[in-house]
Amino acid sequence: MAHPDDVDFGAAGTVAGWTDRGVEVVYLMVTDGDAGGFDDGITRAEMAQLRRDEQRAAAKAVGVTDVRFLGYPDGRVAATFELRRDISRVIRQVRPDRVLMPSPERNYERIYPSHPDHRAVGSAALDAVYPDARNPYAHPELLVEDGLAAWTAREVWLTGGPSVNHTVDITDHYDRKLAALKSHRTQTAHMPEGQLETMLRGFLGANAAAAGLPEGRLAEAFQVVNTA
Repeated sequence: MAHPDDVDFGAAGTVAGWTDRGVEVVYLMVTDGDAGGFDDGITRAEMAQLRRDEQRAAAKAVGVTDVRFLGYPDGRVAATFELRRDISRVIRQVRPDRVLMPSPERNYERIYPSHPDHRAVGSAALDAVYPDARNPYAHPELLVEDGLAAWTAREVWLTGGPSVNHTVDITDHYDRKLAALKSHRTQTAHMPEGQLETMLRGFLGANAAAAGLPEGRLAEAFQVVNTA
């Protein structure tokens, strides 16, 4: 994901379901989120450290203990060859079956997930899954210097994009998603009481309704792509 909190807004309920079933999940944040927050009284370096700590706390709320950061500058991410290499390195280290990432496409129906950092990370991550991480001759330094053999991830889950082909009912994990998001105090503590939950129930409920789930259910939506 591009920033701390992105995975929690887009997929924390789904992640909680995965970890409950014994799935091992590793988070990779491309930036530290140093351009976020609402406090002019702290430095950007201090904000970066706060947001790292918040993401670790949020991860813990949904059963994730391995959280990694690449340290790219917040707000200035581009889908460069170097970013593809750095994501490919982690794919080869972790050897995942599934990779969750932001959609590289702009969503005109709901613009907020389409932050330029999100789209850049989605583009670079998708290129890292295919073709980079699986090609032993791409980024040869990963094999020669780091000893990391090629790895093929079988599928990609895109969040926030204009196309949806898979919906996960997270009603039973909603409280843990909310707890994860409340861990990001620099991003959510300024909201009036109840605003965060009203917002969440609004878009999660809309996802559930669009998928034909019963009234009152809450869901996260994805585009799943076979990359085997």
